[in-house]
Amino acid sequence: MTIKESYVDFATREARGVSPAYERLALAVAEDEELLALVASLPPGKRQPNLLFGVVRLLGGPVEDPAAFRAHVIAHWPTIAAEAATRIVQTNEAGRCALLLPVLAALPRPLALLEVGASAGLCLYPDRYGYRYGDRVLGTGEPVLECSLVGAPAPSSVPDVVWRAGLDLNPLDVGDPADIAWLDALIWPEHAHRRARLRAAAAVAAADPPLLVPGDLVDDLPALAAAAPAGATLVVFHSSVLYHLSAARRAEFVALVRGLPGHWVSVEGPDIVPFAGLPEPPDGAHHNVLALDGEPLAWTRGHGQAMAWFG
Repeated sequence: MTIKESYVDFATREARGVSPAYERLALAVAEDEELLALVASLPPGKRQPNLLFGVVRLLGGPVEDPAAFRAHVIAHWPTIAAEAATRIVQTNEAGRCALLLPVLAALPRPLALLEVGASAGLCLYPDRYGYRYGDRVLGTGEPVLECSLVGAPAPSSVPDVVWRAGLDLNPLDVGDPADIAWLDALIWPEHAHRRARLRAAAAVAAADPPLLVPGDLVDDLPALAAAAPAGATLVVFHSSVLYHLSAARRAEFVALVRGLPGHWVSVEGPDIVPFAGLPEPPDGAHHNVLALDGEPLAWTRGHGQAMAWFG
């Protein structure tokens, strides 16, 4: 996919109906040869819309108006490019716990959770948040995560978690204002509810910090998995992480995680962790696939706002 195509795809399949500002912005970049040339000057792993828009937001630039965005990017490109070179898209959306909960609640308790690509670890607290699936409410914590659930009943309980750990090349610290600022910058402009959710989830993590280990999700996963307590069901999970890896490295990870004890829960794009015979997604928007131990279960939306179970 060319850079232009990736920005059009982001606009039409991810931002449309979710963020009008980012839909406008991505479509404008896709039609602007000067901006496309600047993006092309970044390393291949640093060209995605989420990273560029997040860096501009972090540095105080405009992202609501395409003309103002264009002028700002051209005027400040060296600073923007330098910042992008040091950043990774580490969206730590606690709302994705609403996608994980139906699977986690059905596994043998207690659970030992290990997230790869954990960012600041906000998805390591599915037992601490509240949930609303239509008219079904469970859990008593904050934030309350809302998710449209189709094709299966809502879970009846939250899991019992006795150990939580995360692995990330660059773990973020909810106690560091600079790290929180980056997580905030990655939230899309109109999403005030997600900003409030970030603050509430960060407060949960700050009150009981998880074990966050800097490391590679292939090389360093076995040692961290071995640290899980005996008697707990190990669950290795990840969401929207494996696209950062080459296809060969993804294959290494899948082979490794399949060989670990416990269970593997993934929420990734169907082009990243492919499955044969998937039904058509509910609509033309971008959907990920929730899977347990390599078996696909449901289509999901990227911020945890909706899921549709297969069959």
